[in-house]
Amino acid sequence: MTQSKEPWKSPVWRSEPAFLYSRRSLARYVGRPAAEFLKIEPAAGLVLVACAVIAMLWANSPWADSYVAVWGLDITFQFGGFELHHTLKDWINDGLMAIFFFVVGVEIKSEIVSGELSNPRNAVPPIAAAVGGMAAPALIYTALNAGGAGAGGWGIPMATDIAFAVGVLALFGSRIPSSARIFLLTLAIVDDLGAIAVIAVFYTEDLSMAWLAVAGALIAVAVLLRVLNVWSGPVYLVIGVLLWVAMLESGVHATIAGVVMGLIISAKPLLDPQVAHAEAQEMAKGGLTAEETERLVKFARDAVPPTERIQARNHQFSSFVVLPLFALANAGVALSADLFATALTSTVTLGIVLGLVVGKLVGITAATWLVVKLGWGRMPTGTTWPLLAAIAMVAGIGFTVALFITELAFRGGDAQLLTDEGKIGVLCASFLAALLGALAVHLTAPKRPRTGEAPEDQRAVEDAANAGLGLAHCFHSDSTLE
Repeated sequence: MTQSKEPWKSPVWRSEPAFLYSRRSLARYVGRPAAEFLKIEPAAGLVLVACAVIAMLWANSPWADSYVAVWGLDITFQFGGFELHHTLKDWINDGLMAIFFFVVGVEIKSEIVSGELSNPRNAVPPIAAAVGGMAAPALIYTALNAGGAGAGGWGIPMATDIAFAVGVLALFGSRIPSSARIFLLTLAIVDDLGAIAVIAVFYTEDLSMAWLAVAGALIAVAVLLRVLNVWSGPVYLVIGVLLWVAMLESGVHATIAGVVMGLIISAKPLLDPQVAHAEAQEMAKGGLTAEETERLVKFARDAVPPTERIQARNHQFSSFVVLPLFALANAGVALSADLFATALTSTVTLGIVLGLVVGKLVGITAATWLVVKLGWGRMPTGTTWPLLAAIAMVAGIGFTVALFITELAFRGGDAQLLTDEGKIGVLCASFLAALLGALAVHLTAPKRPRTGEAPEDQRAVEDAANAGLGLAHCFHSDSTLE
């Protein structure tokens, strides 16, 4: 059988565009708009808010019993004589949220190696701001709850929600200096690192030293493989799953396994980008065979840091699947007149609201002012003190991690009531911080891009180019975690 000289006329040769780019009505009116929505920076926050609202409506509807039944569904996995038995809500909080914290760990690793945290002078102000923004809310909460039944919730108002906080700033486009965006992002990342440490040290069950030893051995194996230049993705995936099981059984919260594996991932490319570019140019001179094209794809893949590839592949799953499911499972508080009245006078609710709305503002602003005045760091370029204070107010949005810690904070006979009061506090505080923070940013942000700042459309082009590069990598299978 001879091969056709015009392969595009062959039935197996598809000359039509992919579905998403076709002229079909479903693609034009559903597919492409949905794809564009997923690229919008605040989109994850909007979906998260929608799921939280759905959870609240569901938990207070005539079908409230089904809300409890669905998330309380028992799911068991058995491997020989070993059994994991948890509710659907626990599988989301302990299992799926490990993926979220894995992505957070990868982001932290990128920042430490090549981001703002790699430059001490740039890193000191947001690090100090994060510490102040964690300490002040915890102190405010403790002052109101010390010695009481709700004393264990001091870690709740410490957390800043990255997706929501960055999403609020994104609404103001080019009015926000890029250095101010980086300041908030770095602050939120350090804040997450602090929250992870708090969860690991203070919000754990009784520890099993045997399982902790297993977890330590698995971490040592992963680090050793990195040292030996073993880059196989499936190997690290197996280690990560085993580490998650070991953490779960040890009493340390299982999501810590995600952070640890994220920090182990390399933030440097396997192949020097300049070498890859030179090789690609040389190969392209005489036309590319199928084998050379495959090598070219590998060059392009290996020239990108694994942390960037992992973020590109897992960000949307984490933002649009994991976090919405978490909100659905955890934000549903059955409100009643008695509960609402109790929450209004509860020191737990008040401590969380004051901690997030007031504590974040005071702690972040004061800590940044101190390190700048001492000469240990410098203000973000183009950022005024009023704008920085407004950004500190936005950082009071503590939705995701704050709700997560609320589920861990309270024990004993009144645990459910305290948890519900805590959730009401988190939801009210996050709403107030978003509203007041957005208003403050509107009043303090410059009315037009400052000199030296790239126009919004130029940044959009650059972002689109970067997104396109990441998307191109996602089209090719990859089994390495360099």
